[in-house]
Amino acid sequence: MNEENYYQEIEHLIKKNEINKRIRKLEENNDTVTTYWHVGRLIVEAQGGNKHAKYGNELIKKWSEKLTKEYGKGYNITNLKRFRQFYLEFEKGAALQHQLSWTHYKRLLPIKDENKRNYYINLCIQNKLSERELGKEIKSNSYERLVNKPEKIDIILPQKYSITTNMKDPIIIKVDKEITSEQDLELSILANLEFFFKQLGDGFTYVGHQYKLSDGNKNYYVDILLFNLNLNCYVVIELKLRPLKKEDKAQMEYYMKLVDENLKLPHHNKTIGIIITKESDKLIANFIKSEEIIPLTYKLKQIKETINE
Repeated sequence: MNEENYYQEIEHLIKKNEINKRIRKLEENNDTVTTYWHVGRLIVEAQGGNKHAKYGNELIKKWSEKLTKEYGKGYNITNLKRFRQFYLEFEKGAALQHQLSWTHYKRLLPIKDENKRNYYINLCIQNKLSERELGKEIKSNSYERLVNKPEKIDIILPQKYSITTNMKDPIIIKVDKEITSEQDLELSILANLEFFFKQLGDGFTYVGHQYKLSDGNKNYYVDILLFNLNLNCYVVIELKLRPLKKEDKAQMEYYMKLVDENLKLPHHNKTIGIIITKESDKLIANFIKSEEIIPLTYKLKQIKETINE
């Protein structure tokens, strides 16, 4: 390889590592939020339910001493009370937004007015506010300064099964050379991930390629595995440089099933799939959800020239 090729290989490895770090951070945050909610639920149940929960501080004190000794000050009395309040304020776990971190929720918990709290949650989701930016909005009385306050503000829930509205038509795949194999297509996509995400729409993030899944007897390898933050689900992508076959749908459905069984968390929606196939000189994205297969009208073109992003 020449110098430029070595650099491209290095850049690809670094980009993959950086994306993986963001994925791990996201999953760590989701686990933290879910764990604290369940801890709060168990505290409330142990104290006799919602009506009696606030009177059970002796139990919290006892458990806090044990947990702090074992796991550190993150489980002191103040935090266990926060976990309890977290559950009481968001008793319907479906309303939890995993785009928000635990530090976001700590900022929100003192807000007793549900409409006001939901307003700030939606503000965080829509504008991707950091915890510090959220604090500034609260301090500036953003909600109080609304000219027309809605009577009821509901939390924006993730979409379930709809392709993102800003998907490009046609979808363009950057290529550096002629695509003669599925591996060529996979490498072209991986080398230009950010551009590929912009073609698919909002919310896509990279999980892995040639991602290993197992049913206990045999290993399988998914071409590309993504996660969509807006749809709140994993997205399996399979690449076929030929027309779609009946068995492709069955293969994809099995991969989706394995992802649901091995990776999907309770708060995630069911996995969806996209099979990219070749028809004549064009590539077609076949979108799969549940038992359906939808050949999208969105077509994918290969181009070799540089594209301004």
